[in-house]
Amino acid sequence: MRSLIIPLIFLLMPLAEIATFIFVGREVGVGMTLLLVLASGVAGAVLLRIQGLGVLKKIQAAAQSGDDPGRQLVHGVMIVVAAFLLIIPGFISDIIGLLLFVPAIRDIGWSLIKSRVSIVTRGSAGGFSRGAGRPSPDRSGPQVIDLDGEEFSRTSGSGRADPNERDRLS
Repeated sequence: MRSLIIPLIFLLMPLAEIATFIFVGREVGVGMTLLLVLASGVAGAVLLRIQGLGVLKKIQAAAQSGDDPGRQLVHGVMIVVAAFLLIIPGFISDIIGLLLFVPAIRDIGWSLIKSRVSIVTRGSAGGFSRGAGRPSPDRSGPQVIDLDGEEFSRTSGSGRADPNERDRLS
């Protein structure tokens, strides 16, 4: 049953949007309906620019301070989805898109999925991870360097390799 929900939404959503277009067109007229669709597309682009830049700055600040930017990343994805829903024609998608631009609605979405999100980074210059704190720059323990046979050669004690006598791994 759960696997049928998404295809059913993709089938019923266009039908609902067409029915909404017909209803709104009868109430306010064709010209006003087309103007509303155009205005919602412009509003989506403008809101994406304004709120998207704000979320991008929050993500950068969280990453620089070593905090977990998971919430800001999810908010950024929701803003992109909201803008996409506003840009495509349709009044139902516009309503959903406008709701996703409201920070309180995005916080509800974040609270629903935050237990399923984990952020993993690589690198030795700081970073963030859930529950582990900041990694220390001086790592204790052996370092492993993985080389192919073409990348390996033995050197003499002086640190210089003789190009004519290379011992290659086979």
